Amino acid sequence: MKKGKEPQKDLFDLQRDREFKQGAPLAARMRPQDFTDFLGQDHLVGEGRALRKSIESDQLSSMILWGPPGSGKTTLALIIAGITKSHFSPVSAVSSGVADLRRIIDEAKERRGLHRQRTILFIDEIHRFNKSQQDTVLPFVEDGTITLIGATTENPSFEVISPLLSRCRVFILKPLNDDQVRLIVQRAMKDEERGMGKLKLELDADTIGFLVTMANGDARVALNTLEMAALSTKPDKDGGRKIAISTIEDVIQHRALLYDKNGEEHYNLISALHKSLRGSDPDAALYWLGRMLEAGEDPLYIVRRLIRFASEDVGLADPQALVVAVAAQQAVHFVGMPEGNLALAEAVVYLATAPKSNSLYTAYSQVQQDVQHTRNEPVPLHLRNAVTNLMKDEGYGKGYKYAHDYPGHFVKQQNLPDSIKDKRYYIPSDQGDESEIATRLKELRKDNK
Repeated sequence: MKKGKEPQKDLFDLQRDREFKQGAPLAARMRPQDFTDFLGQDHLVGEGRALRKSIESDQLSSMILWGPPGSGKTTLALIIAGITKSHFSPVSAVSSGVADLRRIIDEAKERRGLHRQRTILFIDEIHRFNKSQQDTVLPFVEDGTITLIGATTENPSFEVISPLLSRCRVFILKPLNDDQVRLIVQRAMKDEERGMGKLKLELDADTIGFLVTMANGDARVALNTLEMAALSTKPDKDGGRKIAISTIEDVIQHRALLYDKNGEEHYNLISALHKSLRGSDPDAALYWLGRMLEAGEDPLYIVRRLIRFASEDVGLADPQALVVAVAAQQAVHFVGMPEGNLALAEAVVYLATAPKSNSLYTAYSQVQQDVQHTRNEPVPLHLRNAVTNLMKDEGYGKGYKYAHDYPGHFVKQQNLPDSIKDKRYYIPSDQGDESEIATRLKELRKDNK
């Protein structure tokens, strides 16, 4: 009988050692090796959370890790492999194909049979695999030959085939917050073994703050920037390296602007943008947009506010405003930044120059008040659908007037509960398209008093 090979224990401990000796990037050297050093994602792997319990008890199932760049997807997969003593077989969907997958599957079968060792197939950027590539791993995920951990920055509901998705648990990773990124940077500055502690780096609070802001929740960006800035800074006579904010700017190719995404300036600028739009001032609106984008604000945060503005301050005075705002969101999501900045600029100018009306905002605010503070009366019988004979016998739908059977496709009937039957929530303004809506409603109500 052929003697089997010894299982590959501590595979990635050996790989880490090899990377360190070969001068791996700082982000790779500082990669946490267990949950003790892993920052962020407490909602998934904090003490007592279900995922962490399943990992530590070696009750592992296939999963998809969905989150933004630098949030720890690869690191989490490596930690899982280490804790569960699994063989870790990583591939990138950008550069790997079906042949690579079949080779890993064949090796996993042998490893499972000879050593009873689990194989984790880690597919980075799994959303880039086409259907046939994803189909290749499906049966082997199902029969347990491999445990799949896929990493993606895209919504897996759209990018991963349904049969594979149904056999995986999806875990959503959140961007690291600024405090977590700052701590990661500080650890790298002090660590003499894996980090840059031997270089005696010095960064003042403003410089670290700018670096953290520009990283935008991506630990890899923060560490790569720190490393390049450190290596491009000459040591002083005492051997220390004082990294100036101008060096970070040069490395990251971005001017430092007064901005704090979580502080007062964040709210001051978005308020200035909103009020400039409401004031129909496209020049000021563009300026405040630029101030936020160039300082590193999340463009999707801005476009969420634009979408809200389109409904709150323009509304039906120009229904196209909401279409333009949503189109800007889609453009930013599709092409990313900085290419998406012109789509945002287009939306801002459109909203600033559109006719203004807060009639929808006022109407819905009054609806909220009535829903929350008055009796929620039952739906009038004539508006209910009689989907069973019993409901029909109870009078559901009786007396309902079908609007299309009447001239002008309109007929007067009560559509609100008795206590508020004459309430008017939506009162259109005389601005833009709402003036036509106001005229139409006036005519309908006049003819049917």
